[in-house]
Amino acid sequence: MDRPIFSQVPLHPITSKQPIQVSNSKTNAGKAPFSEHLNKAISKQSTKLTISKHASERLRQRGIQIDSSQWNKIGQRVSEAKNKGINESLVIVKNAALIVSAKNETVITAMNLQEASEQIFTNINGAIIVN
Repeated sequence: MDRPIFSQVPLHPITSKQPIQVSNSKTNAGKAPFSEHLNKAISKQSTKLTISKHASERLRQRGIQIDSSQWNKIGQRVSEAKNKGINESLVIVKNAALIVSAKNETVITAMNLQEASEQIFTNINGAIIVN
């Protein structure tokens, strides 16, 4: 039987004597580093919550007042919860309990704490307490 003859290939990589130098000075001149862009993108993430018609009605009926700084805190915490994989959360603030869809960033319903203390909450996979 005739066998094909293969020549042996060297196992060492072929390299040039001078290493190739890549200069980033032209490509990155005047540009911010990636980490800066990343931090800006993270801070610009929407922390605004949508209040459903039902929740708006409940807030009005029950006389629950939540100021804008408190809403901002709630929005930030809901965004954190969403990033951790939470879909539906119970948010407790000093004067109210809110059911919030972290997935949709929407307040579903609201009640005062006295009313909330008599409830059983189901289909909730996270709780957020905001002072």
